[in-house]
Amino acid sequence: MTRTKAPFHRGEEALQASIGLRERMGEIGDKLIRDHMPEQHRELFSKLPMVFIGALDAQGQPWATVVHGPPGFVHTPDARTLRVQRPLDDQDPAREGVRDGAAIGVLGIELHTRRRNRVNGLVFDADSDGFALRVDQSFGNCPKYIHARAPVSEVTRVRAPALAEGSALSAAARRIVTASDTMFIASSSAGRLDASALAHEAGAGVDVSHRGGPAGFVALTEGADGDALEIEDYPGNAMFNTLGNLLLFPRAGLLFVDWESGDVLQLAASATIVQRGEDERSLQLRVHGGWLRRGALPFAWSAPEAPPQFRAK
Repeated sequence: MTRTKAPFHRGEEALQASIGLRERMGEIGDKLIRDHMPEQHRELFSKLPMVFIGALDAQGQPWATVVHGPPGFVHTPDARTLRVQRPLDDQDPAREGVRDGAAIGVLGIELHTRRRNRVNGLVFDADSDGFALRVDQSFGNCPKYIHARAPVSEVTRVRAPALAEGSALSAAARRIVTASDTMFIASSSAGRLDASALAHEAGAGVDVSHRGGPAGFVALTEGADGDALEIEDYPGNAMFNTLGNLLLFPRAGLLFVDWESGDVLQLAASATIVQRGEDERSLQLRVHGGWLRRGALPFAWSAPEAPPQFRAK
């Protein structure tokens, strides 16, 4: 299978150029980002109990979310198709973005082995049982910055109606953010994407990715006009999928998980990339609102193991 368009868009290319890697990434891009899923990616998705999704709502706001099910609820009938046999929860703000013809991103991550693979593409066959994705981009990521934790059992959670969050977060939401060692971020190259954009615009699409750091790595600042978050951008694979999107379309969807309670916090934010040096930058995120969904994940987890980058020397 061969790709008919370049794998990177102008936002990604601009950031690659800023660290002197534009030419190099252009040479290897087609080897990193495929238009089909290799067998090892398909194998990973088939055994996961949850996957993370990035989608755009009707206003073009990205949302990050998580869908769970018994291993095998995600399967790949062929190398260009990923099928998720679970619908999004009716309280999930990302739900309206997972519809036929919509561009979405999917992250498969096995936390205890630190394996992660991503696919982006267009939804089809969306119904009450789940949805399918026609793959446009498929690529792996290195295990850097992932805190290893394994689901040790499935537990019954008491679920309650989702709680609305404003630009000033509730005390419960602030506790989740400031204690987190892991977050997920959804982004998009534009506020509206369709089949034509994905077919003809280099690198166009919706993405969802992982961010990790020492517990408390997300700094929260309370302000008169709402809360702001900031995270350091650690060195990665130089593809700049997330930051490249945010350079073009500065809106983000954030997802935080309380691994003990199963609560998930989904936030809508505007994003600013702050350059601090030749290859040093941070991401500032101003919160606009969101939802706290109690007991959304039914797993008990092992204690986290910090990645090598964050272990005491």
